[in-house]
Amino acid sequence: MSDVTVARSGRTGKNLLKSASVVGAWTLLSRVIGLLRDMVIAQVFGAGLASDAFFVAFRIPNFFRRMFAEGAFSQAFVPVLADYKSKETIHEVRTLIANVAGVLLAVLLVLTLLAVVFSKQVVWLFAPGFNEHTEKMMLAASLLNWTAPYLLCLALVTLCASVLNTYQHFSVPAFAPALLNIMMIIASLGLAPLLPQPIMALAWGVLAAGVLQLIIQLPVLKAKNLLVWPKFNFRHPGVKRVSLLMLPALFGASITQINLLFNSIMASFLAEGSVSWLYYADRLMELPLGVFGIAIGTVLLPKLSQQHVEESTQVFSQTLDWSLRWVLLIGVPAAVALVFLAEPILASLFYYKNFRLLDVQQSARALQAYGPAIAAFMMIKVLAPGFYARQDLKTPVRIGIYAVVINVIVSLLLIDSLAHVGLAYATSAAAIFNAVSLGWVLRQKQVWLLANDWWIFLGKISLAVAVMVGVLQLVLPANSYWFTAVYWQRAAYLTVLIVSGVGSYGLMLLLLRLRKQVSSIRLI
Repeated sequence: MSDVTVARSGRTGKNLLKSASVVGAWTLLSRVIGLLRDMVIAQVFGAGLASDAFFVAFRIPNFFRRMFAEGAFSQAFVPVLADYKSKETIHEVRTLIANVAGVLLAVLLVLTLLAVVFSKQVVWLFAPGFNEHTEKMMLAASLLNWTAPYLLCLALVTLCASVLNTYQHFSVPAFAPALLNIMMIIASLGLAPLLPQPIMALAWGVLAAGVLQLIIQLPVLKAKNLLVWPKFNFRHPGVKRVSLLMLPALFGASITQINLLFNSIMASFLAEGSVSWLYYADRLMELPLGVFGIAIGTVLLPKLSQQHVEESTQVFSQTLDWSLRWVLLIGVPAAVALVFLAEPILASLFYYKNFRLLDVQQSARALQAYGPAIAAFMMIKVLAPGFYARQDLKTPVRIGIYAVVINVIVSLLLIDSLAHVGLAYATSAAAIFNAVSLGWVLRQKQVWLLANDWWIFLGKISLAVAVMVGVLQLVLPANSYWFTAVYWQRAAYLTVLIVSGVGSYGLMLLLLRLRKQVSSIRLI
């Protein structure tokens, strides 16, 4: 490897880490506020009929948001935008953005109107088990009338974020999700007590947050001369390219969401509270995923797209290698810690007022089942952009189809004996298969050139995690403590556990001299 390539690789790694740190810091703030949000919702509404209805009504626009907007759209749009940025004038870039915005707005406006008009039917599709509970079905449909327009707002938010990320502005798009958590907290504490149906406040808070998330990004786009009025021109060459890429991406980018949706459908047939138990477990699972996995993925796609346009094959591979090391460095200990400390974490965060002992225990069982997939989900956030940046969306689709089949089969095998926990295990199995398969194909195609010291790297992480678990076992009190101590005692002890775990893991990494293996993307 030439000195120029090595220097360029080092700069790429530093720039990625700096950008990921910005996104991760804002995302961490959003996730912390999100935990506060979930604590408030758990205390105010508990885990029952109303909360089940809201989580289904909220999951429906979230599913389509992640499928159409954050999923297929961003992964199809960013590579095309990066190409225009490198090869075309700013006028052509603005024209592309305007026409893509117009087509996206038109399509999702129709989808939103259909969801509102046929809200009962849509709820039935997403939670057919509610059909046996008329009150729950009617409530979910009423909530959907307010949460559905959130999809329209978030589609435009994602468009703005994709443009800003491509132009290396990450802070405002990363902060925007925090507004959703803030508005839901305000709605729960301030508005809910005033309404005859308190849960309706959450739906209004969701809609208000969508509008605010869009508004805060517009000034930044204007400052970069990228704020344009939407135009509907499906014949624009860039729109056609994005549309063609979106067709396979609609499925490939949504594998996780399809699996979670299937779980939600199956959970609607289970005991009351099952949807909520899976929701709270999923929220905790997404904490490390959002803080670092999504942060790396957000900055990685524009960078890989640029490297592909510039035909920087070796640097492309090294960027993937570097990113995978970082997500495993964070994801493996996070997964183990969440499994090991599932009940202490859930009890410390949610065991108040309407959130019962049973809710903690059942949510903890789901979290432990989700745990093994955390590192896999984080790997997918790195490996999938390796295909999308090269405008290869068919391969993730093929792998995704198999992943969905695995999720369905494992769910059906386990649901009778393990109920909602079986659904969580199925999601984990599908995610692990998805991640391993994506990595295997990238290796086979010589897109990702595996560095020679990977087994040593994995061995050192495993040893550090084993030491972390040993330390946590020594510090962990009796399980009954988490249900008898007052809230501040639980929070204080949980803080001690977290500091002990992070400290012991970090110390072992230093003793094992792991820094050299993650400080650059240089092949050894």
